[in-house]
Amino acid sequence: MRMMLQVSFPLEPFNSYVRDGSIENRMKSVMDDLKPEAAYFLAEHGKRGAILIVNLADPSGIPALAEPLFLVFNAEVSIQPVMLPEDLGKSSLGTIGKKWA
Repeated sequence: MRMMLQVSFPLEPFNSYVRDGSIENRMKSVMDDLKPEAAYFLAEHGKRGAILIVNLADPSGIPALAEPLFLVFNAEVSIQPVMLPEDLGKSSLGTIGKKWA
């Protein structure tokens, strides 16, 4: 299942990693482990942030997605399932709507 991780990085320890030059290796290590199909980095509410799209075979994989971000960056992570337009097209939304109208 395709999942969207919304990540908010607190200023620390991220600032310290930038100052000591370790941020690139730390971020690469986490991204290599998560293997996102898409990754967008942004500033939000005065903090660094990211939106990552990953594929998850089973809900038991959620800790493997979130823990590296928690442990390395003290990040806040929100996870939710998302769909492509093709997925929505397969959802029988019209049939569901007629049933519950």
